Amino acid sequence: MNDTMIALNRIALNEDKAAEIANKLNHLLADYHLYYQNLRAFHWNIQGKDFFELHDKFEELYTEANTNIDVLAERILTLGHTPIHTLEDFISHAEIKSHKGMKNGEETVKATVTGLAVLLRKEREILEIADVANDEGTLDMVSEFIGSQEKTVWMLSAWLG
Repeated sequence: MNDTMIALNRIALNEDKAAEIANKLNHLLADYHLYYQNLRAFHWNIQGKDFFELHDKFEELYTEANTNIDVLAERILTLGHTPIHTLEDFISHAEIKSHKGMKNGEETVKATVTGLAVLLRKEREILEIADVANDEGTLDMVSEFIGSQEKTVWMLSAWLG
């Protein structure tokens, strides 16, 4: 098939590739929602000597995650697709599991690092697909997420010792 036969979407990306990227972004969106909700629970329920430090850190992280969720959903819409938006969809599409009853600093930080590892792995997969599709908008968005998350993993890992 030559280039003139390829169907392009409204932002001049190959429609099939854009659909594949949107699907991957929807799965990332689901994981972001579980990651976000875990951070909210950790923020609310943290106890112990690290309360003040971690209470503030979890608020910082869930605020960033909330912003990224909105950016992700808007990117999916920009690609011409619909972001998933029900709790059932988030749970069924996410790899990250919800954590119930965690109050200890070490266990909540470890769970946060584990959640970030899932997000980073999925984001790197999206980078590969977006690169092949010449989707600079998704590349820029995901690259920004990765830079921030890598620093957070480093800091939380240093906190764990």
